[in-house]
Amino acid sequence: MIDIALLGFGNIGGGTAEVITENRELIEKQLGTALNIKYILDLRDFPESPFGHLVVHRYDVILNDPDVKIVVEMMGGSHPAYEYTKAALLAGKSVVSSNKECVANFGAELLAIAAEKGCRYLFEASVGGGIPVIRPMMVDLAPVHIKSVSAILNGTTNYILTKMANEGLAFADVLADAQKKGYAEANPAADVEGLDAARKIVILAALASGVILNADEISREGITKITDTDMKTAESFGYTIKLIGRFEKAEDGKILCMVSPRFVSKANPLYTVSDVFNGILVDSDMLGEVMFYGKGAGKLPTAGAVVSDILDAASPHRVSTMQWRLANADDIADVESYSCGRVFSFEGNEGDLDEIKRIFNPTSCLVENGKISIITDAMTERSVADALSICSLKLISKFRTL
Repeated sequence: MIDIALLGFGNIGGGTAEVITENRELIEKQLGTALNIKYILDLRDFPESPFGHLVVHRYDVILNDPDVKIVVEMMGGSHPAYEYTKAALLAGKSVVSSNKECVANFGAELLAIAAEKGCRYLFEASVGGGIPVIRPMMVDLAPVHIKSVSAILNGTTNYILTKMANEGLAFADVLADAQKKGYAEANPAADVEGLDAARKIVILAALASGVILNADEISREGITKITDTDMKTAESFGYTIKLIGRFEKAEDGKILCMVSPRFVSKANPLYTVSDVFNGILVDSDMLGEVMFYGKGAGKLPTAGAVVSDILDAASPHRVSTMQWRLANADDIADVESYSCGRVFSFEGNEGDLDEIKRIFNPTSCLVENGKISIITDAMTERSVADALSICSLKLISKFRTL
């Protein structure tokens, strides 16, 4: 029998206990032994829960129990999750985490400790909820060089943008609807301002490159300024708007990570990723593009990913081999030189097209209701700034394309 402890008994913690209980026979068949939840650490008591008798309020009970081989951290936030995880790894206990913030902020250090102590630090559920993407990138894509990752990583923002696109609604109205349905938090800032997606894309970038960036310092733009008019413009061009986390590794080895809303064309597989679903498009040198798709959140999908990691951690003769290092200035590509297609909307009419064409050389133009919208070939951030500085028309909005 393998004893484990759950840290946190919220939505994911409760789902994890449910999956382990409901699929007990299947899990035991795979492991060759029983998986036993010995402790649940939480500030609260759960007298009505069938797991209520397992609740403890002091972490040292778990830390000092030699029978507990795996600690499952589902607390959220950096503290005390980081301190508890570090202590468990130093004690030689493997740790499974669903906590993207802790992985993004401290993953390099925690992986190094796990390697030193011969245990595991696993975090499949930290990106994409129940979508298997961490392990495939670690194992199945290990022999190839990953060139880029483009991803819809936040179900809340994808739901909002899908509703705006399909129903012509304003951002504020759809956000209120998402909050009512439980898709968005009362304070949705981490979602709608792109921080949640930023934490996830730096984790994916670290898997691809071995170098982890600071999620707070990458280029990041959320969806709060997107209007129903922007959505209509995208539709007119045959595009839709998605919040995209993007990783690229340049030929010189430097890394670029960013989060921003983009016009996504119908030719791109991410175009059809709607509602609360996530999609992760990985491009590698030998395999080309691979798409990972599914529910990016939810109690049971995320819990399933957690239990998958528990089974991995419980497998004999496995130790941590993956290592990350913290990025330094020489690792990070210059965002100003980043090049991609652009979309601009200006106040103007047919008579202003000559100026627009001369400055931007657009591939597509749309003139309606006192507005000129254009799509361009690839432009760098520097060339965008230069072009806008000499354009006499008032800029309404600008987007990158994918």
